[in-house]
Amino acid sequence: MDVSFLQPVFAATGPFATVCADVTHTTENADTELELRVRAIAERLSEQGAPEAVVEVLRSRLLEGNDGGEAGTLRGRAVVVAADGSVVLDQALRDAPAREIAEWSPQANLLPILRQLPGRVPHIVVLTDRTGADITYLGMPGQVEEEETVKGDTFQIRKFQGGGWAHHRYQHNAENKWIQNAEDVAGHISSMVRRLSPRFVLMAGDMRARQILHDRASDLWSDLIVSMDEGGRAAGADREPVDRRTEELVAEHEARECAEVLEQIQAAGAHGLAVTGKERVVEALRKGQVETLVLADEPGDDTLLVGSSPLELGVNQHDMDALAIHGEIVPADRALLAAAVANSAGVVVVPRSAMPDDAPVAAVLRYTDASTASGS
Repeated sequence: MDVSFLQPVFAATGPFATVCADVTHTTENADTELELRVRAIAERLSEQGAPEAVVEVLRSRLLEGNDGGEAGTLRGRAVVVAADGSVVLDQALRDAPAREIAEWSPQANLLPILRQLPGRVPHIVVLTDRTGADITYLGMPGQVEEEETVKGDTFQIRKFQGGGWAHHRYQHNAENKWIQNAEDVAGHISSMVRRLSPRFVLMAGDMRARQILHDRASDLWSDLIVSMDEGGRAAGADREPVDRRTEELVAEHEARECAEVLEQIQAAGAHGLAVTGKERVVEALRKGQVETLVLADEPGDDTLLVGSSPLELGVNQHDMDALAIHGEIVPADRALLAAAVANSAGVVVVPRSAMPDDAPVAAVLRYTDASTASGS
């Protein structure tokens, strides 16, 4: 998972209020139920010492559903607010969290959030017809980051159904218009793919338009296409089948990524490009070697020592003495996540039982050197 979206959290100054909340807003008594849940969360944060200004920011965000805002379409929500009251993270969750979190702490508690986030699998959704297309880029399910509407030429766009001398000319003109419009759409998709590197391009809408568009897809994205018959561009068309198929594709890509990473970790002895265990992962993070950090979803109570920057970290005081810096004790999962973001590394959260030797952490490496200890 690309965790660059966490950069604002680590760029901010703590302490932080971290909340994972049920914001379901679909029942008859939804307003009252949400108000009661948010009040309980606010009270828990206040009891832990969170300033009233921070608590009020969170209260306002979580109650947006009662005003007909975005939260009304969500089931779960994660919000992190820094000490100055700035919202540094606001994400929809897969579902309402099984266990709500309301924590005021020196570092944001992000692992429970990552565990419940839908996969960050960048993708493009194309709703097409013979006059153009609506093209949407999403960094993660339900979160639109870029949209384009392509409007083609509609003059004589329908094939003429009659006979006579003009019949073939109208037929030919209509087909040419469809092709021209599809080429225009394909050009916009190519530009978006080149800039944003999606993992798949889902196409829905008119069958003939999809066929023409598929034929005109460049090598850049032709292998990324997934086509579906349901859904369309017409006013009033049901978007639910498209959203459902998108979620399925995201889940498939996410599961494949986890399986590939775990396979690399298991095969570390063969290729050396992976390490397991806290000591070896910490060393690799300090050296900028980590391509993907693999965290167990239940990290335990391990801690690390962290200096003034995320990459100044050590397992014990001996490590910090070697770096000639003073270290602060930080929960291991929070320190490791901060270092991964500083390394521009990806992060995968997997069940503890899937980790080799029940290790809490492992890493896939970009490279090794003479001092890299492979395996576990």
